[in-house]
Amino acid sequence: MENNLYEKELAFQADRRKACVEFIKIVNDLWYDKSIELVLFRNQLIDRSVSDIINLHEYAAKFVEKPINIFDTVEIARAILTADLPPARIDIGKLTYEFHLEDNKYNDSLSFVVDKLKDAKENKGIQPKDVVLYGFGRIGRLLARELMAKIGKGQQLRLKAIVTRDKNDEASLEKRASLLRLDSIHGDFEGSVGIDVESESLIINGSAVRMISAAQPEDIDYTQYGINDALVIDNTGVFKDEAALSRHLKSKGATKVLLTAPGKGVPNVVYGVNHDDYNIDETPIWSAASCTTNAITPILAVVEEELGVVKGHLETIHAYTNDQNLVDNMHKKYRRGRAAALNMVITETGAGSAVAKALPSLAGKLTSNAIRVPVPNGSLVVLNLEVGKQTSIEDLNRMMKQYALEGELVEQIKYSLNNELVSSDIVGTSAPAIYDSNATIVSADGKNIVLYIWYDNEYGYSHQVIRLAKHIAKVRRYIYY
Repeated sequence: MENNLYEKELAFQADRRKACVEFIKIVNDLWYDKSIELVLFRNQLIDRSVSDIINLHEYAAKFVEKPINIFDTVEIARAILTADLPPARIDIGKLTYEFHLEDNKYNDSLSFVVDKLKDAKENKGIQPKDVVLYGFGRIGRLLARELMAKIGKGQQLRLKAIVTRDKNDEASLEKRASLLRLDSIHGDFEGSVGIDVESESLIINGSAVRMISAAQPEDIDYTQYGINDALVIDNTGVFKDEAALSRHLKSKGATKVLLTAPGKGVPNVVYGVNHDDYNIDETPIWSAASCTTNAITPILAVVEEELGVVKGHLETIHAYTNDQNLVDNMHKKYRRGRAAALNMVITETGAGSAVAKALPSLAGKLTSNAIRVPVPNGSLVVLNLEVGKQTSIEDLNRMMKQYALEGELVEQIKYSLNNELVSSDIVGTSAPAIYDSNATIVSADGKNIVLYIWYDNEYGYSHQVIRLAKHIAKVRRYIYY
């Protein structure tokens, strides 16, 4: 009897893996042939292995507390492949979950998919946008990785050039290529990176990206490199106000600027929260705010909407950054001169006041401070809030889970079920805010809450920058979440 059960289990696992192989093929066919990207509850599916697909399905089943398996999702994937759909980003987890609930209304999975995604037909065509990375540090290299790995048919953002101060000789190009290819935190780039000395280019996944040497933005004529109407993403940390950032617009071929830091005198935007508050056609310069602001604002938006924030304090426990010293030395700011990898360092953060730029109702209600700690990446914010309505741990978690599943913040909030979660676990998470459901605290009277919000201050933030860049460039595809 036991042997028969074992054989049945082996057969089932073989069928499941075979379904995963078919699923992976459909995911890639949709992406490379039709520019349709499938995700599973916001988890990326492109370039995943069979084991990855199995693990993601098990996570999905726990997350929505419904039996979602690979046999169901591959059936929906086949229907999406068959349906005549324009470029889109579709959460196949949500779609499969809904098919479970509504399958009695439809003759088959194809009729269900066609009906559910009928609005995709109304999606207007999009024109690809040239992108220039001005600066090539931690955020710049992650942006380059993501832009090139997810370029598909090149119908959205096209990375055309990277600007640095270096002379683009062979040694400099090889160093830049090596830094892009290898990363001590995020691992090796899953693609190819080479150089072309004659054209002064990096060859990323076979595509040439021109390296441009310039001392200042005004010196560049992008049109001579075949770049027109470009979005310049400034990640240097040098230009931070409207006057300085406007210098990019003096470059021939550049029409929009996006700063990857808080900006003065320009819109500070947390994509998903306040990106629609500004007219794209009338706003040439944008800021993607800070990584911490992107982590806390979506969570605070939920609390403000559902419970109301009376007042609060946020404490950022942040990975050390390149502006700190490796060993004790002079620094213009107090405490940051001490060795970053050996000390916890109290420092200031403007995140508390920065939130009010995206959520004006919170102006003056929050104080904030930060502690830099000896980890190279992966940060945490502790939100200690007094709220206007009584709540409980169960109600608060249920509320956050709902926002992570449906609505305008599904890309911004990841709901964690992991009761063993630590900082290294969240490295590589594309959501800017990871809500730790097992750490939530609510006072006895239900009016004071403590929330723990993790974030990959490099990778999660880079994805927010790309989401905002797509919005500014008007290349956002139809999305079904």
